[in-house]
Amino acid sequence: MSKPPRARRPPAAPKPAPAVRRERWPAVAAAAITLVALLWAYQPAIGGPFLFDDTYLPFALPGFEDKPLSDWVRGVRPLLMLTFWLNFRFSGQEPYWYHVVNVMLHLAGGAFVFFIARRLLEWAGETARRDLLAGFAAGLFLLHPLQTEAVAYVASRSENLSVMLIYGAFTVFLGRSRAGVSWLSSLAVVGLFAAAVLSKEHAVVLPALLLLTDCFWNHGSPLERIRKNWRLYAPLTLAGALGMAFVWRILGAADTAGFALKGLPWHHYLFTECRAVWVYARMFVLPYGQNVDPEFPISHSPLEHGSALGMAALVVLAAGAFRFRRRYPLACYGALVFLLLLAPTSSLVPIQDPLAERRVYLASLGLILVALEFLRRWQAGKEMQAAALAAVLLAAGGLTWARNHVWSSPFTLWEDAVAKSPRKFRPRFQLAFAHYQVGQCGPAVEHYAKAAQLEKPDYRLLVDWALAYDCLGRPADALARLREAAALKRTAHVWALIGMVYGKQGQASAALDSLRIAEKLDPAFAMTYVYRGNVYFTTGDFQGAAAEFRRALKIAPNNESALDGLRKATKMATEAAR
Repeated sequence: MSKPPRARRPPAAPKPAPAVRRERWPAVAAAAITLVALLWAYQPAIGGPFLFDDTYLPFALPGFEDKPLSDWVRGVRPLLMLTFWLNFRFSGQEPYWYHVVNVMLHLAGGAFVFFIARRLLEWAGETARRDLLAGFAAGLFLLHPLQTEAVAYVASRSENLSVMLIYGAFTVFLGRSRAGVSWLSSLAVVGLFAAAVLSKEHAVVLPALLLLTDCFWNHGSPLERIRKNWRLYAPLTLAGALGMAFVWRILGAADTAGFALKGLPWHHYLFTECRAVWVYARMFVLPYGQNVDPEFPISHSPLEHGSALGMAALVVLAAGAFRFRRRYPLACYGALVFLLLLAPTSSLVPIQDPLAERRVYLASLGLILVALEFLRRWQAGKEMQAAALAAVLLAAGGLTWARNHVWSSPFTLWEDAVAKSPRKFRPRFQLAFAHYQVGQCGPAVEHYAKAAQLEKPDYRLLVDWALAYDCLGRPADALARLREAAALKRTAHVWALIGMVYGKQGQASAALDSLRIAEKLDPAFAMTYVYRGNVYFTTGDFQGAAAEFRRALKIAPNNESALDGLRKATKMATEAAR
């Protein structure tokens, strides 16, 4: 009997195809190249000194090294000052590391721009080239020459720190599901918003940006969107109200901004900014004519300097953005974002300087989104488009590198500003001061004289001009300028300087008389006792000199002039007693 045939095994099921692993090396390589390009572009400024307002910040002031943290952060921007305090604790007064921190904050802001652009491209329906275009957006933010003032200038850390935090909050907001914002996301957004406001006041615009984004990209009425995201908008409304009250209080006490700013009513500033907005847009597209202190005349009426045309163009732009929002969503949204993010500094609140490049740093996101709208419609191969975008970024990096050379020293910065703003007082004054700081007293006197021709000399100009004359060995001219300054402001500082000049000329009696006036005006001004000690020293009264230097050190324990004078006076008194 034959055996029954064996049952055949069913054919093995085909093995599932291995999951395609997305290569990460292109993203890592792009990030590394970006970092190298950024450090290269900003290298000239990274190695440069503190400039302009940097020298008035706490880390550059004598005696602040012994101050507690509370003295650093008690001002209007405590989080900003906390970063300076940390910088000082780790690197002292070495400018290099302050610049490096600015560049790293800028890099973090660029990373957030990548995620923001990536999500908005996705919402606009772009998927094939989403990562490429988002990478270009981040690169353009990082390497555009218009950003240099906000990054290369240490005092502008308020700009790139606050913008990094604003973009971080915006990234969290965009990362939520369309169903609504979770409590965790809401807490993160509100926390980052508060930190941004404590870094710079323009961050109060963030709630308006989030509401604009909700209304523009999502269906339904604004009230429906607010109800859907009540977990965010309820605490954000409270935080925004507190932020506005905080900013209003700051504006009430500021002498360079606010509705009480002398000589610049809000409507004149509004007319002026209707022109400034278009200058910013032009400089983003064609970055030429950059200047740390531009001559930008005030428009006292809509008919002056073409303000009416600028205002009409803004109305047309806003109307066009609304009209074509469905057809060109990224461009229309970007235009509205640009105008919105400029509003804190370029609308109704007067600011002493009507035009400043650093104000575009926050608003540049809007212009980048406008560019992405056109790039995503460019019908070119992916390789060709990638090569073209890389060439644009290379050119932008080269321009940024060149602009950073201007920020590499006070001479290059203010010579550039004087050449571009020859009728403006401040660049000429700062150039004179730069010459004086390095002992070039002849050029300093020359530039102070030219500055005095541009504006009526004020107290500070007269004092600095006098010091340059004294450095040049012209005491009579120095005393003349100091007496003019004393007629404007009767301070211990100016009378102590008068005593100092007399003392250097051997006129001890006149020097001591002037120093007595200085002491009477302000007994706590340490340099009065330093100069008096010098007078006693030159007359051979070494014990009297030592006593004066000790008085100075009781007021300012780290005063180097007093310490050096005390050592010399003590040594001479000891030798004289032998």
